[in-house]
This record gives sequence, structure tokens and C-alpha cells, in this order.
Amino acid sequence: MPTLVLTVAFFLLPFLLNVYFAFTQWTGFSSRISVNGVDNFVNLVDSGVLPVAIRVTVTYAVVAMLMQNVISIGLALLMQRSNRGNSFFRALYFLPVLISPLAAGYIWSAILEPRGPLNQAIGLVVPGFDHAWLGDGTSALVAVAFIDVWKWSGIVTLVYIAGLNAIPRSLVEAATIDGANAWRAFWSVTFPLLAPSFTFSVVVSFLGALNAFDIVQATTRGGPGDTTSVLNIAMYRQYNGGFFGMASSISLTVTILVVVLGVPLIAFLRRREVEA
Repeated sequence: MPTLVLTVAFFLLPFLLNVYFAFTQWTGFSSRISVNGVDNFVNLVDSGVLPVAIRVTVTYAVVAMLMQNVISIGLALLMQRSNRGNSFFRALYFLPVLISPLAAGYIWSAILEPRGPLNQAIGLVVPGFDHAWLGDGTSALVAVAFIDVWKWSGIVTLVYIAGLNAIPRSLVEAATIDGANAWRAFWSVTFPLLAPSFTFSVVVSFLGALNAFDIVQATTRGGPGDTTSVLNIAMYRQYNGGFFGMASSISLTVTILVVVLGVPLIAFLRRREVEA
């Protein structure tokens, strides 16, 4: 009963209220809240806010998911064996997970400044190098996605390490004896058997990136222009401007996007597990 009460109070009720407010004319400039159908969505589409935010959000989620899983699989392969050195590096790579996303954003915002440590380090090799990583429309989205990867890859790496250690070593050894090189043994034996860990990691990283807000807010605030304006940033802008109904509409869009993209992705990856 306590669990049910907490779920209803802090999840179900706010969600249902948000669904209702998404179809209302609710602003900070009037005390009256009236139902206006799909006008909020029409206005957001006509103004270009919603299409741009959806495109940026999906792009950001795909880039972050790909980077996070490629890097984490590589780290997991390097740190698979349990020894003192690998235990140290596992703990080291997990440390960013313990940092708040806002703090991570502020830290990397300072590192990526035009006169920050990164440009200074590159300047040792390329004299005069000066690039605004978070101020350039081309690099800003990738840079922010990288910060997300840096923040959360520690968890995904541990998931892959657990998955690798669950694979019988004899199968990999048999493939090696049959003449398979390291890459062939990984692609034909290890990777298919890593399917459950792969499913979990891809889904969590992708859906988590669809809900991005704090790291983006701490670094670019959606800029430059709208190049990093993900849905939650667009929602925050509407709410901050007093357009609460439109903010609720964007929030509902996030939920719909998670369901529309997440359910087929999970179904596809689970089917791959069975085939593997």
C-alpha cells in the first residue's frame, strides 16, 4: 500500500495532470485555464519549436548512445580480467557517475572554453589553436553528447564487464583454436552472447539521452541558436516564459517520443537476443 500511494502521488497523478494541461490554454498572464484542444501542438509546430527540438533530441540521443556503447565495450574488453590494476581503473571510470550532471556540465564547460585546458593542450601541438567547442553549431551537439557519455559510461562499462565474464571462456578458446583471430572471435562469438547486456545498455543510454536536460542546461542552454535545443530545454524555455500549457505539451511529446522509439527498439533487441 505505501508503494502504491507513493507511485500514484509522485508518478501517476502528475503524469495525468500533465496530459490534461497539455491541451489547455494556461499561461502566467491569466488566472483562467481553458481547454484549447491541440492548439498548443499546432502553435509549437508552426513556430518551428517542436520539429527542431525533436530533430535535435533524436540526433543527440543517437550520437550519445553510439559513443557510449562503443567506448564502454572497448573499456570493458580492456578491464575484463579481475586484478588489482583493473579494479583501480574500474573505480576510476565509475567516479563521474557519482558527480551530479549539473556539476559535470559546469566542469566540462570550463574545460571546453576557447581559452580552456583542452585548447591549451591542443595548442602545444597546433600553435594558435582556438576553437569554441560549445559555441560552434557543428561541434556543440557532439561535445555535449560526449559529456553525457563521460558522465554515464562507468555504469555501462560495468554492465558489459559482467556480460563478458558470464560468457564461457571455452567458447572463445574454441574459436581461437579453429583459427579465428581476435576480431573474428569477438564478432562471431563474444558479441552475439553479449546480447542481453547490449540490449540493456543501448536502451538505457538511448532513452536516458532522450530525456537530456541538466548537462545541456549547464553547458550551452540550448545554443548556439537551437543546435542543442533538446525537448526538455524547449520545455524549460516555454515554462520560463510563462507558457505553462505549451510546456506541458512539450513534456507530453517527450513521453510519446520515448514510447514510440523505445518500444520498437526494445522489441528489436530482444528478438536479436533470441536469435543469438
